[in-house]
Amino acid sequence: MTERPPKNLDDLAPLVTAALKALKTKGWMVATAESCTGGLICAALTEIAGSSEVVDRGFVTYSNEAKSDLLGVPSDLIQKVGAVSKEVAVAMADGALARSNAQVAVSVTGIAGPGGGSAEKPVGTVHIAIACENRPTEHVHCRFSGQGRQEIRLATVQTALTSILNAIS
Repeated sequence: MTERPPKNLDDLAPLVTAALKALKTKGWMVATAESCTGGLICAALTEIAGSSEVVDRGFVTYSNEAKSDLLGVPSDLIQKVGAVSKEVAVAMADGALARSNAQVAVSVTGIAGPGGGSAEKPVGTVHIAIACENRPTEHVHCRFSGQGRQEIRLATVQTALTSILNAIS
């Protein structure tokens, strides 16, 4: 598994393979709910042959409306805490789990840049949540500072895949 920051999705192949193997061993399916990564987690997973055995579905919920419509994230929650927040990431993961046949769901919401950041939530702020059946949803708060848009998105995919592995191991 890669320790250095990934330069592209190919750099993540060993991590993706490990996640797929762990899911298969456990007999679990995974669902993704992605905002700032725009489907890159699901793309990384489905790049590997045989992934259909463990990948149930992916939700790309880039807009706030999509988060509400597809995942059931309350719009008042988004207005109150913002789309880039622990609360919304958790609601996204819980919604993906509830709206799929998966036993584990990962969600990501963040600010990949180059614009859109603020003093409170600078570019590189990312919230990741992992929901597993019959367990409390876990949350990871990341700050990928000093990186460009592509690097932030790839680092988010890497952290999300690692989070899946940690949650199911």
